[in-house]
Amino acid sequence: MGAPSNKRDGEKNALLRALPSIELLLRRPSLAPRLVGLPRGRVVAAARLAVERVRARLLRGEPKPFEDADLDAALATLATPRLRPVLNATGVVLHTNLGRAPLAAEAVARVAQVAQGYSNLEYDLDEGERGSRYAPVVDLLCGLTGAQDALVVNNCAGAVLLVLASLAAGRECVVSRGELVEIGGGFRVPDVMRQSGAKLVEVGTTNRTRRADYEAAVGPDTGLLVKVHRSNFAVVGFTESTELPALAAVGRPRGVPVFLDLGSGALVPVPGEGLSGELTVPRAVAEGADVVAFSGDKLLGGPQAGIIVGRADLVARIKSHPLTRALRVDKMTVAALEATLELYRDGRAEAVPAYRLLAQPPEALRARAERLRALLAERGVRARMEAVVGQVGGGALPLARLPSFACILTVEEPEVFLERLRGAEVPVIARIADDEVVLDVRCLAEEELSSVAQAMAAVGP
Repeated sequence: MGAPSNKRDGEKNALLRALPSIELLLRRPSLAPRLVGLPRGRVVAAARLAVERVRARLLRGEPKPFEDADLDAALATLATPRLRPVLNATGVVLHTNLGRAPLAAEAVARVAQVAQGYSNLEYDLDEGERGSRYAPVVDLLCGLTGAQDALVVNNCAGAVLLVLASLAAGRECVVSRGELVEIGGGFRVPDVMRQSGAKLVEVGTTNRTRRADYEAAVGPDTGLLVKVHRSNFAVVGFTESTELPALAAVGRPRGVPVFLDLGSGALVPVPGEGLSGELTVPRAVAEGADVVAFSGDKLLGGPQAGIIVGRADLVARIKSHPLTRALRVDKMTVAALEATLELYRDGRAEAVPAYRLLAQPPEALRARAERLRALLAERGVRARMEAVVGQVGGGALPLARLPSFACILTVEEPEVFLERLRGAEVPVIARIADDEVVLDVRCLAEEELSSVAQAMAAVGP
């Protein structure tokens, strides 16, 4: 029993010892034609990557020595950007793993315009002196939401942390037990509150919290009444919650501001089943929220950002907090957000991809799925078309079910098939349901269908 194992170990050790050094590898005559004209830094990095891959292969027990093709593969890897476009065939519109909301063409153009040169990011062209980097979006946000002032930071979690640190550090924040949510990545509202220095006061129960619960909790140490929008889950059945008007009626007579962590952040109602009832930012402001925080890259359909709108005196306190600089956004975010907000101002919400993708009529999706099925058939890939249900994604509208259509493929090893699709020249991200591959067309543009069909044909059913 021991002899074959010792022999294999001996062969593996011999192959490991035979791995070439980087310098010897770069001087190998057979590789010279491959390396002509390439930067030395890239060549060295590729050589190191190739050797490490072969070493890992040998340690796994694969007795395959180093070959010139290993360097070719490493060079190809380094020539491919790590962050790259993919085709979203999952049916999830705001897919966090796939970058959430795609930007409108106007936003992309604005980013390119300001990124390639200098800009007046913090320069007031009228006064000829230092200005605010938030100036391009403040008036737009106030006009669209009805708020008195606005601020933008790097994401909504940062916005919540900043609001709590600015307005309630060392003081009590009253929150319903049913709204102590956990967002993506394991971050929890109570943890964010602790980091801000605020003291959490829980009221009510998981499923029922009344106005009287808040009234009983308010005292001289209360800094904020906090309402957290349950954007990534729902409580159904025997439930009761205190809506914003009632919460404002508790806070205002007592001089306690109401802070709403809205999360998703729709500026206008989104048409569609289970979508139109979502609380919009303008409605939240109108119903009495003194400060509202929401995401830029969810239902708003812009870049990643944490947007804060509210009363001028409270936003002024938030702007002056030291954390504001630590959480500030860059010029590309400001440019993309400004262009996106302009579309809403001009009544062109349909030009925002996230809005457009969510609002698609079923008949358009059916026709697109049929075109994809036909393109697959032309390339010898058999698929059937079926009605399916997608999701909004991004922790938004958990009860919404998006009726869509998809091409369904039956393959022997669906997980392996999806892995091959991810390795396509333009990776295709699909999903599995009932051990079949599902290509939902909701998030696929017409011009992308042929690329999907080509990738499917290349990997083989």
